Amino acid sequence: MMAQYASILFSMILVNNFVLVKFLGICPFLGVSKKFDSAVGMGAAVTLVMVLAIAVTWPIQQLLVAWGLEYLQTIAFILVIATLVQLLEMALKRYVPALHASLGVFLPLITTNCAVLGVAILVVDEGYTYPEALVAGLGAGLGFLLAMTIFSGVRRRVEEAEPPEVFRGMPITLIAAAITAMSFMGFSGVIDHLFGA
Repeated sequence: MMAQYASILFSMILVNNFVLVKFLGICPFLGVSKKFDSAVGMGAAVTLVMVLAIAVTWPIQQLLVAWGLEYLQTIAFILVIATLVQLLEMALKRYVPALHASLGVFLPLITTNCAVLGVAILVVDEGYTYPEALVAGLGAGLGFLLAMTIFSGVRRRVEEAEPPEVFRGMPITLIAAAITAMSFMGFSGVIDHLFGA
Protein backbone atom coordinates (compact mmCIF):
# COMPACT_ATOMS: atom_id res chain seq x y z
CA MET A 1 0.00 0.00 0.00
CA MET A 2 2.75 2.44 0.95
CA ALA A 3 4.69 1.46 -2.16
CA GLN A 4 1.63 2.35 -4.28
CA TYR A 5 1.40 5.79 -2.64
CA ALA A 6 5.16 6.35 -3.03
CA SER A 7 4.94 5.32 -6.68
CA ILE A 8 2.11 7.78 -7.32
CA LEU A 9 3.88 10.58 -5.41
CA PHE A 10 7.25 10.27 -7.13
CA SER A 11 5.66 9.62 -10.50
CA MET A 12 3.74 12.91 -10.25
CA ILE A 13 6.84 14.79 -9.08
CA LEU A 14 9.35 13.49 -11.62
CA VAL A 15 7.98 11.33 -14.44
CA ASN A 16 4.62 13.06 -14.99
CA ASN A 17 5.66 16.56 -13.91
CA PHE A 18 2.83 18.83 -15.01
CA VAL A 19 5.08 21.69 -16.08
CA LEU A 20 8.14 20.02 -17.57
CA VAL A 21 6.55 16.85 -19.00
CA LYS A 22 2.88 17.67 -19.61
CA PHE A 23 3.51 21.38 -20.32
CA LEU A 24 0.62 22.63 -18.17
CA GLY A 25 0.96 25.75 -16.03
CA ILE A 26 3.57 27.39 -18.27
CA CYS A 27 2.33 30.96 -17.66
CA PRO A 28 3.33 31.16 -13.96
CA PHE A 29 6.33 28.93 -14.66
CA LEU A 30 7.77 31.54 -17.04
CA GLY A 31 6.33 34.60 -15.31
CA VAL A 32 7.20 34.06 -11.65
CA SER A 33 10.41 32.02 -11.87
CA LYS A 34 12.67 35.08 -12.21
CA LYS A 35 13.12 35.46 -8.44
CA PHE A 36 13.74 32.49 -6.15
CA ASP A 37 11.43 33.72 -3.36
CA SER A 38 8.55 34.34 -5.75
CA ALA A 39 9.09 30.97 -7.44
CA VAL A 40 9.00 29.11 -4.12
CA GLY A 41 5.97 31.12 -2.96
CA MET A 42 4.08 30.42 -6.18
CA GLY A 43 5.04 26.73 -6.07
CA ALA A 44 3.86 26.43 -2.47
CA ALA A 45 0.61 28.26 -3.24
CA VAL A 46 -0.10 26.03 -6.26
CA THR A 47 0.70 22.92 -4.19
CA LEU A 48 -1.75 24.00 -1.52
CA VAL A 49 -4.43 24.79 -4.10
CA MET A 50 -3.87 21.45 -5.88
CA VAL A 51 -4.27 19.41 -2.69
CA LEU A 52 -7.31 21.41 -1.58
CA ALA A 53 -8.82 21.21 -5.08
CA ILE A 54 -8.44 17.41 -5.12
CA ALA A 55 -9.87 17.17 -1.61
CA VAL A 56 -13.02 18.97 -2.78
CA THR A 57 -13.36 17.98 -6.45
CA TRP A 58 -12.98 14.21 -6.00
CA PRO A 59 -16.11 13.92 -3.80
CA ILE A 60 -17.94 16.36 -6.09
CA GLN A 61 -17.12 14.08 -9.05
CA GLN A 62 -18.58 11.11 -7.16
CA LEU A 63 -21.79 13.10 -6.62
CA LEU A 64 -21.92 14.15 -10.27
CA VAL A 65 -21.54 10.52 -11.35
CA ALA A 66 -24.22 9.36 -8.90
CA TRP A 67 -26.65 11.99 -10.20
CA GLY A 68 -25.77 11.44 -13.87
CA LEU A 69 -24.31 14.94 -14.23
CA GLU A 70 -20.75 14.04 -15.31
CA TYR A 71 -20.95 16.58 -18.12
CA LEU A 72 -20.80 19.36 -15.49
CA GLN A 73 -17.35 18.21 -14.33
CA THR A 74 -15.30 21.01 -15.88
CA ILE A 75 -17.65 23.78 -14.75
CA ALA A 76 -17.87 22.41 -11.20
CA PHE A 77 -14.10 21.97 -10.95
CA ILE A 78 -13.40 25.49 -12.22
CA LEU A 79 -15.83 26.97 -9.69
CA VAL A 80 -14.20 25.04 -6.84
CA ILE A 81 -10.68 26.06 -7.92
CA ALA A 82 -11.67 29.72 -8.34
CA THR A 83 -13.22 29.76 -4.86
CA LEU A 84 -10.14 28.14 -3.30
CA VAL A 85 -7.80 30.61 -4.98
CA GLN A 86 -9.86 33.58 -3.79
CA LEU A 87 -9.76 32.25 -0.23
CA LEU A 88 -6.00 31.69 -0.49
CA GLU A 89 -5.48 35.18 -1.89
CA MET A 90 -7.44 36.73 1.00
CA ALA A 91 -5.43 34.70 3.54
CA LEU A 92 -2.08 35.66 1.99
CA LYS A 93 -3.07 39.32 1.76
CA ARG A 94 -3.95 39.34 5.43
CA TYR A 95 -1.24 37.11 6.95
CA VAL A 96 1.70 37.18 4.46
CA PRO A 97 1.47 40.54 2.66
CA ALA A 98 5.06 40.40 1.36
CA LEU A 99 4.42 37.12 -0.47
CA HIS A 100 1.07 38.44 -1.70
CA ALA A 101 2.79 41.51 -3.14
CA SER A 102 5.62 39.51 -4.75
CA LEU A 103 3.20 37.11 -6.48
CA GLY A 104 1.21 40.07 -7.80
CA VAL A 105 -1.09 39.28 -10.70
CA PHE A 106 0.07 35.66 -10.86
CA LEU A 107 -1.76 34.70 -7.67
CA PRO A 108 -5.25 35.22 -9.12
CA LEU A 109 -3.99 33.49 -12.27
CA ILE A 110 -3.80 30.22 -10.30
CA THR A 111 -7.55 30.16 -10.97
CA THR A 112 -6.81 29.77 -14.67
CA ASN A 113 -3.71 27.61 -14.17
CA CYS A 114 -4.49 24.60 -16.31
CA ALA A 115 -2.18 22.44 -14.16
CA VAL A 116 -4.61 22.69 -11.22
CA LEU A 117 -7.60 21.77 -13.37
CA GLY A 118 -5.49 19.14 -15.15
CA VAL A 119 -4.57 17.29 -11.96
CA ALA A 120 -8.19 17.41 -10.74
CA ILE A 121 -9.37 15.81 -13.98
CA LEU A 122 -6.43 13.37 -14.14
CA VAL A 123 -7.10 11.80 -10.74
CA VAL A 124 -10.70 11.15 -11.80
CA ASP A 125 -9.69 9.75 -15.20
CA GLU A 126 -7.04 7.48 -13.62
CA GLY A 127 -9.66 6.05 -11.25
CA TYR A 128 -7.69 6.85 -8.11
CA THR A 129 -9.23 6.25 -4.72
CA TYR A 130 -9.60 9.31 -2.48
CA PRO A 131 -6.27 8.77 -0.63
CA GLU A 132 -4.49 8.05 -3.92
CA ALA A 133 -6.01 11.19 -5.43
CA LEU A 134 -4.75 13.30 -2.51
CA VAL A 135 -1.25 11.80 -2.89
CA ALA A 136 -1.36 12.50 -6.64
CA GLY A 137 -2.41 16.10 -5.97
CA LEU A 138 0.41 16.53 -3.46
CA GLY A 139 2.89 14.99 -5.90
CA ALA A 140 1.72 17.22 -8.74
CA GLY A 141 2.04 20.28 -6.51
CA LEU A 142 5.50 19.28 -5.31
CA GLY A 143 6.48 18.65 -8.92
CA PHE A 144 5.31 22.17 -9.79
CA LEU A 145 7.30 23.54 -6.82
CA LEU A 146 10.38 21.57 -7.90
CA ALA A 147 10.11 22.83 -11.48
CA MET A 148 9.69 26.44 -10.31
CA THR A 149 12.64 26.20 -7.91
CA ILE A 150 14.99 24.54 -10.40
CA PHE A 151 14.06 26.92 -13.19
CA SER A 152 14.52 29.93 -10.93
CA GLY A 153 18.15 28.89 -10.46
CA VAL A 154 18.55 28.17 -14.17
CA ARG A 155 17.20 31.61 -15.10
CA ARG A 156 19.54 33.34 -12.66
CA ARG A 157 22.55 31.53 -14.13
CA VAL A 158 21.43 32.26 -17.70
CA GLU A 159 21.06 35.97 -16.98
CA GLU A 160 24.51 36.09 -15.35
CA ALA A 161 26.00 34.40 -18.43
CA GLU A 162 25.10 37.40 -20.62
CA PRO A 163 23.82 35.58 -23.72
CA PRO A 164 24.11 37.19 -27.16
CA GLU A 165 21.76 40.12 -27.71
CA VAL A 166 19.46 38.19 -30.04
CA PHE A 167 18.81 35.56 -27.32
CA ARG A 168 18.29 37.89 -24.36
CA GLY A 169 14.93 37.89 -22.62
CA MET A 170 12.26 35.39 -23.58
CA PRO A 171 14.22 33.50 -26.31
CA ILE A 172 16.94 32.28 -23.92
CA THR A 173 14.29 31.64 -21.26
CA LEU A 174 12.38 29.33 -23.61
CA ILE A 175 15.58 27.54 -24.65
CA ALA A 176 16.53 27.04 -20.99
CA ALA A 177 13.00 25.77 -20.24
CA ALA A 178 13.26 23.26 -23.10
CA ILE A 179 16.61 21.95 -21.86
CA THR A 180 15.27 21.72 -18.29
CA ALA A 181 12.23 19.80 -19.58
CA MET A 182 14.48 17.42 -21.52
CA SER A 183 16.39 16.64 -18.34
CA PHE A 184 13.16 15.32 -16.78
CA MET A 185 12.79 12.82 -19.63
CA GLY A 186 15.62 10.91 -17.98
CA PHE A 187 13.31 9.95 -15.11
CA SER A 188 10.99 7.88 -17.29
CA GLY A 189 11.18 4.26 -16.21
CA VAL A 190 12.87 5.07 -12.89
CA ILE A 191 9.64 4.85 -10.89
CA ASP A 192 8.72 1.49 -12.47
CA HIS A 193 12.18 0.18 -11.64
CA LEU A 194 12.13 1.42 -8.03
CA PHE A 195 8.58 0.49 -7.07
CA GLY A 196 7.81 -2.26 -9.56
CA ALA A 197 4.65 -0.43 -10.67
